[in-house]
Amino acid sequence: MPLDTHSTYYQTLLRQDGRRWNELRRITASISTQPSSDGSSLLTMGNTMVVCTVTGPREGRGQRDNNNATVETELNIAPFAQMDRRRFSRMDKRVQELQTTVSNAFQSHLFTHLYPRSTISISLHILSLDGALLVACLNAASLALIDAGVPMPSILAAVSSGNITPADDSSAKAEPILDLNNAEEQELPFLSIATVSGQPGMEDRVSVLLMESRCQIGGANNKMESMLATGVDGCQQVRRKMENVIRKHGAKIMQSRK
Repeated sequence: MPLDTHSTYYQTLLRQDGRRWNELRRITASISTQPSSDGSSLLTMGNTMVVCTVTGPREGRGQRDNNNATVETELNIAPFAQMDRRRFSRMDKRVQELQTTVSNAFQSHLFTHLYPRSTISISLHILSLDGALLVACLNAASLALIDAGVPMPSILAAVSSGNITPADDSSAKAEPILDLNNAEEQELPFLSIATVSGQPGMEDRVSVLLMESRCQIGGANNKMESMLATGVDGCQQVRRKMENVIRKHGAKIMQSRK
């Protein structure tokens, strides 16, 4: 039985896995992992692992939009990704919601007007799941799209954030936390947020914001405001890590061509 996050955090100011409130889990990523696809990536956030492949832009069959490309997403969760070994079908409501969210996020983010009557297909495979499913999918897809050479204004980086209040005092000040794992998501209110970097001198712009749990909004103890601020700062940290992955891959390619 897992420890109670509410009680243990206020005693040690550390979470169950030893992180402080503003620390990310270990993030590792690589791109061009599948040579047969136009773009691919492998990303891990803690114990969550996602493989993403991108096909296109290519001519779409039955494409009705003559001005923009259409982004399609297919998501598969392996039965062994979780402890309960649950099998997710393509008609699962949760899977369909995630596919729609990822497609809509990149439909508005990419320069789709450069590829009219075309289709960009994103295929996501979840090999291990320990929280932050949507976040990991967005980050992996962003890296794979960059590897495929699909133009975009900036890297779309995502992270989850939540808050903790003492179990015996719900009116106490909420403490925000960053990058929740599966155990924390089951106990605490949290949201998934993705941002894109703005123009020089401008703040980052929120591109995706999804909250699947109840949270207090407004009043003296505004939990939502602290979660949003923590999430935006966390997205900047994730973006820097993704940029380092892209730079290292580019340097490796240039070195191989010499």
